[in-house]
Amino acid sequence: MPSQYIDRGIIKWAAFDALSGYHSMLKEMQYRLGQREKPVLSDDEYETLNRNIQTAINYKKEVELKYYSDGYIKVTFGFIEKLDFINKRITLSTYEKILAEDIVSLEIVD
Repeated sequence: MPSQYIDRGIIKWAAFDALSGYHSMLKEMQYRLGQREKPVLSDDEYETLNRNIQTAINYKKEVELKYYSDGYIKVTFGFIEKLDFINKRITLSTYEKILAEDIVSLEIVD
């Protein structure tokens, strides 16, 4: 006589997802735990940063820009299109606008 067992598939695991918002809460907690304080640059690092900005603008070089945003260091690439001295912002060829105070490092890509 054949077995009468019928597998319920994914339904049997539904009880583990019974708490609504549990996964989103875990993701938010992981995000918060990964946040760090904004790094403070030394005078030498500011000098190197300024020199690299001038070189990148004068010779139309691509840059790797690391900047601080919401507790994390983010990385982007592009050419410097505009320096906005009034708003203290750098605009890249990717149309990203980054505040000068948030820049952690800027390296020229060869």
